[in-house]
Amino acid sequence: MPDSAPFRAWDEYSKYSPDEMRARSNDFYELVKKRRSVRAFSSEKVPLEVLDACIKSAGTAPNGANKQPWHFVVVTDPQVKKKLRIAAEKEEHLFYNGRATQEWLQDLEAFQTTEQKPFLEEAPALIAVFSASYAHKDGGTKEKHYYVKESVGIATGILITALHNAGLATLTHTPSPMGFLNEVLNRPSNEKAFLLLVCGFPKEGVKVPDIQKKSLDEIRTII
Repeated sequence: MPDSAPFRAWDEYSKYSPDEMRARSNDFYELVKKRRSVRAFSSEKVPLEVLDACIKSAGTAPNGANKQPWHFVVVTDPQVKKKLRIAAEKEEHLFYNGRATQEWLQDLEAFQTTEQKPFLEEAPALIAVFSASYAHKDGGTKEKHYYVKESVGIATGILITALHNAGLATLTHTPSPMGFLNEVLNRPSNEKAFLLLVCGFPKEGVKVPDIQKKSLDEIRTII
């Protein structure tokens, strides 16, 4: 390996005893298993520095060739949120009235979702996650990005977990297609909307579907 390779000693790593590892992993599970998607938010504002810290956490995600092919747009302006709701509900109307298969609609019945998305205006913050298939370089050339969907998906998972850890509730909203996000939020053509994350404090008395997660034996195989 050349001496000029951009490597350094990794001195931030912490090693734990087996007992500490068990405790930390179980404590983390107890935290994240309480996370739920909610569709009713209070109007209480979220400190911007909290959102920024969570987005910085998302930015630490592993990604293809360290191209970091993501961008996060935080929306708190009521007028912009209203525009996003109008555009999203237009797509949702088409989804519920023709785009979705009957099987898909039947699967959604248990969650009582409709084309109406008031949470897009009620929640104090929306975080639009964009993926970038390439970047613009000086001189008009393009810099290719790799494993874009995988990289942005991992970053989004970290973001959701970081927000939950900070005491915030979230909802992953994915109207299809989501091209309106580029238009309303004035994002460049090399970016594609990946997900709209609704974020805030849950409305008092909010209810969530009584669902169960698959057991460990159903999701894990040891070979």
